[in-house]
Amino acid sequence: MDVRTAFATQAYSRPVAPGPGAGQKAEAGQASEFARDLVGGFAQTLQSGEQTALAAMTGGADPHSLVEALATSELAVETAVTLRNKVVEAYQEILRMPV
Repeated sequence: MDVRTAFATQAYSRPVAPGPGAGQKAEAGQASEFARDLVGGFAQTLQSGEQTALAAMTGGADPHSLVEALATSELAVETAVTLRNKVVEAYQEILRMPV
C-alpha cells in the first residue's frame, strides 16, 4: 500500500454535487472510492514485492531491487496495521461513550 498525499489530494479535489442529501451521498461515495483505491494500492504493492522476491530467487532481479521491494512491502504492512489499530481504537472509544 503506497499511501501518498496524492490519494488525499484526489479525494479532496473531487467536486461534491449540491442538493439536499447529495453531499452526504457524494462524501460516502468518495470515502468508499478512496478506501477501494487504498486497498488496491496495498494489494498491488504486496504483489509487486512478491514478484520481485520470486525474480530474485530465480536470478532475474538484482539484490537492490529485492531490498527496495521488501522495504516497500514492510512499510505497507506497517501502515495497514496502524490504520487497523486506529479504527479499532475509535470503535472502542465509541463503545465507552455513555448512552
